[in-house]
Amino acid sequence: MLELLTVISLTVVAAVVPGPDFAVVLRNALIGGRLAGIMTALGIALALGVHVTYALAGIGLVVSQSIFLFNGLKLIGAAYLIFLGVTMYRGASSEMPADGALAGMAPLKALRWGFLTNVTNPKATLFALSVFLQVTAPGTPLWTQIGYGAIMAGGVFLWFVLVTLFFTLPTVRLRFMRAKVRIERSFGVLLTLFGIGIAVTTNSSRS
Repeated sequence: MLELLTVISLTVVAAVVPGPDFAVVLRNALIGGRLAGIMTALGIALALGVHVTYALAGIGLVVSQSIFLFNGLKLIGAAYLIFLGVTMYRGASSEMPADGALAGMAPLKALRWGFLTNVTNPKATLFALSVFLQVTAPGTPLWTQIGYGAIMAGGVFLWFVLVTLFFTLPTVRLRFMRAKVRIERSFGVLLTLFGIGIAVTTNSSRS
């Protein structure tokens, strides 16, 4: 029971703390609509499942102990966030449908954004690994470990679905959509800064 509570607590903390995942979900929900936000959340949950698989297979431990591999993954993640941020900033548009509805976003595109944002984030790998190191032992049954992973992915998905549902409420959405260009550009700058921060940290760890 203590292990289960630990998994739930750590998952809640990791989900609630703002980061690239939160920024992408919020942006897609506001600009693309409720379905786009939910699909982005699903992509993040699927990516977290990849990190959990790394942890179960022991790959996460290898990556965390290899400076070369870890820094390589960090640079890939940083490059993607910077690319995504620049894309958001340059693609910002004030155009809105006449009825004020959301312009919409292809579900698969939203899923891909969420998945790639999370799967290229080495901190997500370390999060999954740290959870498993704290709550499992060599004798912990595999099905129990898989269950912990499902709780982590499901918890993160649920949180971002709630975020999506709130920010796509008509009154909330309307206020944000009035500042559509500023919002898109702000998220673009934010994701770019996240990427630069990861890259700078990588360079510092090499010196």
